[in-house]
Amino acid sequence: MHELRGLIELDGGPTLGWRGAIDVRPWLDQGATTIFLGMADFAGHFAVDVSAADDPKGPPFADWGKFIDVRSIAPDLKPGEAAALAQARSMIDWHDRHGFCARCGNPTQVADAGYSRHCRNDTCKASHFPRTDPVVIMMVTRGDRCLLGRSRHFPKGSYSCLAGFMEPGETIEQAVSREIMEEAGIATRHVRYHASQPWPFPSSLMIGCFAEATSEAIDLADDELEDARWFDRDQVRAMMERSLDMEAPLRIPPPLSLAHQLAKAWIEGREPA
Repeated sequence: MHELRGLIELDGGPTLGWRGAIDVRPWLDQGATTIFLGMADFAGHFAVDVSAADDPKGPPFADWGKFIDVRSIAPDLKPGEAAALAQARSMIDWHDRHGFCARCGNPTQVADAGYSRHCRNDTCKASHFPRTDPVVIMMVTRGDRCLLGRSRHFPKGSYSCLAGFMEPGETIEQAVSREIMEEAGIATRHVRYHASQPWPFPSSLMIGCFAEATSEAIDLADDELEDARWFDRDQVRAMMERSLDMEAPLRIPPPLSLAHQLAKAWIEGREPA
């Protein structure tokens, strides 16, 4: 990894650019952050942060592949490799942001194969662990229509399921209902879990749900969304088909996203009971 971008082999691929320990020895000797990702083919696989390298486009990297943004390359990788890349990005990003102890302010060091950091202060010795932030994302339906919205930072024409971070003390059901009310002013009922997805930007767990709206009147008073609309199945189906077309007047996120999968489940009548 270099500045949170993964090394990708493009010849015959794309595929992750796995290298042997000898290849990355110079960075290991410099104390590069190293994360154990798991076992495959009876061999340990690790993520190594080589961000200290001056030129990621020069040797030896130019002969190995290209460093590419995780979000842009993940849809083209095999599921197992996409998962490994997501794991590596999330963990290395966490280490980048937790070099000092939150309790006493002293430096921390990597421990437990990369899955914790320990304070170096002998009078503190606090242990710190990676966090995952739960986010609810929901397909809001009423009859044969669903509610989609867009934030101001979305690309032009892009609409998605409503979503938001859970708050301390909330259940998933409460978070779903609260977020929909805050963002669109719509009350809901019958919240059902559908699926989940890790989202390493930087370290969220997307919790996909369905919810039934009790009314159709949209109120954007809190200004959280730029726009929200009701769409019928034919409209959503067309938006799914154009999800990769950045010039499409209306589209939803690409198939890699949980928002797309929620829309697909609704179109195909696979809502949870």
